[in-house]
Amino acid sequence: MTDAAATRTRPRFADDAADEAADKAADEAVVVAAALAERLGSWTVATAESCTAGRIASALACVDHAVDFLRGGVVAYQEDQKRSLLGVTADRVVSTQAAAEMATGVARLMGADVAVATTGVAAAEPEDGVPGRTVFIGTIVDGQCEVAEHHFDGSPEQVCARASVQALRDLMDRLPEGGGG
Repeated sequence: MTDAAATRTRPRFADDAADEAADKAADEAVVVAAALAERLGSWTVATAESCTAGRIASALACVDHAVDFLRGGVVAYQEDQKRSLLGVTADRVVSTQAAAEMATGVARLMGADVAVATTGVAAAEPEDGVPGRTVFIGTIVDGQCEVAEHHFDGSPEQVCARASVQALRDLMDRLPEGGGG
């Protein structure tokens, strides 16, 4: 490939600083995932992701011995996939109830001890009555579900990256020090 062809196929981003911020968040996600993995003990984890589109599972998979704790994940971006794969029944698939049902559904589907789920609006514009840059993060630990609503600043890419880090933190905060099992 010539230099000209490489230049044409290389993605162009309007804001290099935003790209750097998203890259930094992705790196941070791997660090947080490693800390979470240590705290899991013998528990296994699964992810259900909409707006984060697999970033959480990716961060977990980058941790040494991920095969010992990562059961798997589902990226369900479209409404019909959230409903058919994860059992979401909520009227709005970007909501507290949907995040809870996604977390519950993926834990059941993957046979995981704990789970984390994200659904939200990464863009600045509201969608279906939900303000832009809003992400609902659901976590399941010991069969108990909690959902937190988070608001982030930045581009859609930054929102997704920051939401991924926050989801890992939310799950880690719920785990007991010695892990499960």
